[in-house]
Amino acid sequence: MAPRAVVIGPPGAGKSTIGRLLAERLAVGFRDTDDDIVRTEGRAIADIFTTDGEAVFRKIEEDVVATALAEHDGVLALGGGSVLSEATRERLAGHPVVYLSVGLAEGAKRVGLSTARPLLAGLNPRATFKALLDERIPVYRSAASVELPTDRLTPDEVVAQIVDALWGVDGSPS
Repeated sequence: MAPRAVVIGPPGAGKSTIGRLLAERLAVGFRDTDDDIVRTEGRAIADIFTTDGEAVFRKIEEDVVATALAEHDGVLALGGGSVLSEATRERLAGHPVVYLSVGLAEGAKRVGLSTARPLLAGLNPRATFKALLDERIPVYRSAASVELPTDRLTPDEVVAQIVDALWGVDGSPS
């Protein structure tokens, strides 16, 4: 069993929104590893960060992603930092991985730079978001089969481009 598509990208790229729409379009299930973490841990991601630290969260995330990749055959959305794990990147090899990119201004607008996102909390969330993008963009690109910018597209347009890029007009794998 393997996912039809795995969606990655930074906060605000639209992974959950696009993932759900893509799953509907393909008539398959949708799964979000952030939701899996909250369900299995019984607490919010921000609480895990605050109580246990980022290293513990990343280990939980790595295990949850491994399970989801093995169990789920629909569309899978990964948390924004999940591809920082080398083990996760290795597990993604051979899967159709879609990197949804977003620019600094649009990403900041979409996430609102709220403290509900633990990595963006602090004195200057915009600078933190820029540093996050600078660090992660090369990692996203290295893990992806397809990269799609989302800044000026509607969710439906992004989904159409994913389908076209991965399966072509007739829906068969590219």
